Amino acid sequence: MNQMKSPRILIVRLSAIGDVIHTMPVACALRERFPECRLTWVAEERAGEVLQHHAALDDLILLRNGWLKRPLTVWRLRRRLRAIRPEIAIDAQGLTRSAIVAWLSGAGRRIAPGGIFARELSPWLNTELVAADDLHAVDRGLKLLVPLGIESPAVRFQVPDPPAERAAAEAILGAAGLGAGFILIVPAAGWPSKLWPAERYAAVAAQAGRRLRLPSLVMWGNAEEQSRARHIVAGAEGFARLAPPVTLLELAALARRATFCLGSDTGPLHLAAAVGTRCIGLYGPWPAEKHGPYGPGHITVQKMVFQGSTRQRRHAPPIYMEAIDVASVLAACQRVAAEKGVKIESPLPPGEG
Repeated sequence: MNQMKSPRILIVRLSAIGDVIHTMPVACALRERFPECRLTWVAEERAGEVLQHHAALDDLILLRNGWLKRPLTVWRLRRRLRAIRPEIAIDAQGLTRSAIVAWLSGAGRRIAPGGIFARELSPWLNTELVAADDLHAVDRGLKLLVPLGIESPAVRFQVPDPPAERAAAEAILGAAGLGAGFILIVPAAGWPSKLWPAERYAAVAAQAGRRLRLPSLVMWGNAEEQSRARHIVAGAEGFARLAPPVTLLELAALARRATFCLGSDTGPLHLAAAVGTRCIGLYGPWPAEKHGPYGPGHITVQKMVFQGSTRQRRHAPPIYMEAIDVASVLAACQRVAAEKGVKIESPLPPGEG
């Protein structure tokens, strides 16, 4: 294996956006440890968009949703991977479809999550399982590198920041009339059980606008999310703006310019954390300590945690998110704003929140 000086390594993390972001430090650690390696990542198109231009990668292979049901696509993927000839595959997802990609590559070593994260056919298709059940998602991913002699690496995301996306972000902020200080609100989530009521986001935006003098920019990704974002803007008493449609890297550029980001457990929140923006995460069914924004300085607000499997958490009743009150979130906003040097025009009364 070239004495491990320049191995050919494949990362498989197909989805979702937040999970792909949480796996970025794996690519950075591999590049740091093996600077001459050939590093390939296979992801599905929507989540993999954020990996475009990533400095740690030599190859990025993007697959359309439903690729596994298309025999010709699978055959072409196999042919492309076999041409690269990876010696090591890191299946960071640990599901059947990700394990199939690792297996198709022909890599002799196929490393994947063990323990409760060894799911479906992954334990049978991969060759080495690494258990790290009690860690944050970022740290679980990095544990997969221990068999390669990489232990406790520096956590770096290196989210790309291309000039075109920077220019797009500046144009969006200019059109919205937003200057140096604003809140980036990302109210959507991949599962309904993670959604905080839109009217409460609106109340926070309105009060943050009055008390902190910070307007908000509300993000969305599809038609349903746009409708929800419009509802928030309409109820924010003129202190919120509706964002235009953006790419993930444009969103990253906007996050870099925000005072802080507010949202539930969703890919855009983790993207904001990855670029170094302070985040306030709202958590219900999933435990914040394992799924919250990664890194120092972030705040998570959680009142209840659902005890059950991942499938059960996805269908948890809304009470877990509805337990989070507006005052608690506004208090978190005030704390972050104060730490960022924002002048508080009308602070919360003592004990509120």
